[in-house]
Amino acid sequence: MKKILIVAAVLYSSLLHAQDDSTLLNNVTVTATRFPKKISETGKVVTIISKEDLEKQGSKDLAQILNEQAAIVVNGAGSNMGKDKSIYIRGAANGYTVILLNGIPVNDPTGVSGAFDLRMLPVENIERIEILKGAQSTLYGSDAIAGVINIITKKGNGKPANLYGGLSYGSRHTLKTNAGLYGSFGASSYNVSFVHNETRGIAEAKDTLGTKNFPNNGMLLNAISMDVDGAVTDQLHIKPFFRYSYFSGSFAGGAFVPATNNFTSGLLSAGTQGVYNLTHGSITGLFSYDEVNRNYAGSFASGYKGTKKTAELFAHLDLQQYVQTLFGVRYDEFEMKNPNPNTADTSIRVISPYVMVFLRNLGGFNFEAGGRLNHHSKYGNTVTYTLNPSYLINNQFKIFANWGTAFRAPYLSELYGAYGANPGLKPEQSQTLEGGLQYTSADKKADARIVGFLRNTKNIITYDQNYVYTNYNRQKDHGIEVEATLKPVDPLTLKLFYAFVEGKVTTDNGQGKDTTFNNLFKRAKNSFGANIGYQVTPRFSVNTNLNFYGKRKDLYYNSATFASENVDLKSYVLWDLYAEYKLAKDHIKVFAQTTNLLNARYYETYGYAVWGRAFNAGFRFQL
Repeated sequence: MKKILIVAAVLYSSLLHAQDDSTLLNNVTVTATRFPKKISETGKVVTIISKEDLEKQGSKDLAQILNEQAAIVVNGAGSNMGKDKSIYIRGAANGYTVILLNGIPVNDPTGVSGAFDLRMLPVENIERIEILKGAQSTLYGSDAIAGVINIITKKGNGKPANLYGGLSYGSRHTLKTNAGLYGSFGASSYNVSFVHNETRGIAEAKDTLGTKNFPNNGMLLNAISMDVDGAVTDQLHIKPFFRYSYFSGSFAGGAFVPATNNFTSGLLSAGTQGVYNLTHGSITGLFSYDEVNRNYAGSFASGYKGTKKTAELFAHLDLQQYVQTLFGVRYDEFEMKNPNPNTADTSIRVISPYVMVFLRNLGGFNFEAGGRLNHHSKYGNTVTYTLNPSYLINNQFKIFANWGTAFRAPYLSELYGAYGANPGLKPEQSQTLEGGLQYTSADKKADARIVGFLRNTKNIITYDQNYVYTNYNRQKDHGIEVEATLKPVDPLTLKLFYAFVEGKVTTDNGQGKDTTFNNLFKRAKNSFGANIGYQVTPRFSVNTNLNFYGKRKDLYYNSATFASENVDLKSYVLWDLYAEYKLAKDHIKVFAQTTNLLNARYYETYGYAVWGRAFNAGFRFQL
């Protein structure tokens, strides 16, 4: 607690002396309420990663970018590029985060906890990222216990045809290329793109002696996407989309065990949205189809295939100057071709009507409340709700609080899969309380936010030491986040964050008594980040990023003793440098980047190697 207070005081002192500010309260979010709303009008905790922020990340992938945000850990972000990635928001488990593509949920019905594979989304197609923290099941249904990440893809504009793309090359023979065509015709627009990424990679398993010449584990990604916004009339827009990603690579045989086991994964996502704009609101209908195919050569359950279908209709209405509402209904259908030959193919269906009411600008007071009924084909009815008051003082200080409930139903792989399935699992249910203060200076040249949260979840689903999915009694997590953006002088931007997260699980110890222990494996209690950007000249800019991750624990299966062991993982610091120069009237940008400049050696997962120092350079163009 002393560390938390010290960091908060330092950030607050910096704000008092700053003469510049980001416009966080004036930013507009679509994820917090399902329609455009200023952050100053909602008490939700929203972080926006802009197009400019993404470009200054150079050749980093999505996992690395998310891993540098407050209270977010992506395990595997610093490991081999082909290694699986697990996202933990505020210490919550991997399956507690909903991933959206342009507001439409995507996931893997065959995967553990249904979590979406971040490796399938190339950064080159992303325009903007919105991160919404806290219990969000009322807006987004099952799984939104810890938060929501909305990936917003690039859209067409400007002339009828504009060509863009880029290329970079770097350490370990890492090549990244992309090309696209976008444009607009009146109120209609389109964007088509192709991405190819590949690397020779590193040996995924850790060679403790450094002399065993472990084989490298490489990867390859090919992805195509198409987004169209067709203006049928001034009010009606039809927005079809199509995406396909193919990922292949090799992986180690386990902790400290070298191998070149091969796998392939394919994601097909297609559908359409229809938006009808009213004088005081809009009506949106959508349909999406996702198909996932994964194959692991030589394993017992080698082939995984699953599909997800989503249909949703919702309306946003401004009933009067101070009252808005959102209501709708969503249908989800998940199917899995079971890799277990002794079990039939399986499916789950969920239908969920919901309603939200928003009061705004009542002398600075804003309030959101809503509820959702989730009817699950296996578990019946579950109700979630949210209450979210906030108060804005002089357009500078926002005080807010959120109380929300959320749930996560077991996924097909947990109920009926090939490894440790348990059809008797109970759904997880949670309650989250969060509150804080957000500040924006009068000259709009500094902003900061401090948030504290408490999350209680019961019926925790875990893969226990008997290698079977089971429910633990309850989980209690809490933490604090402090973020600040400062601009002391016009060319300089400084972004800081500090996060503290702690959690414990309670369950029966097998002897009729409860036992409680810290189970946030791979997740640091303390983390800190600093990003400094400097516009040296109108064409030349530099950016540096420093991240500290504190001590952690991991659960390691020791094949020699046939038992799981708790191991301590040391803290580490990552320092990255990026430089960019604009040419040809800003149509071409050349860049160079060094990641992990200090060549930190650490474990994200015990027994697996990390990428180490790396260099890459390249260019982006837009014609």
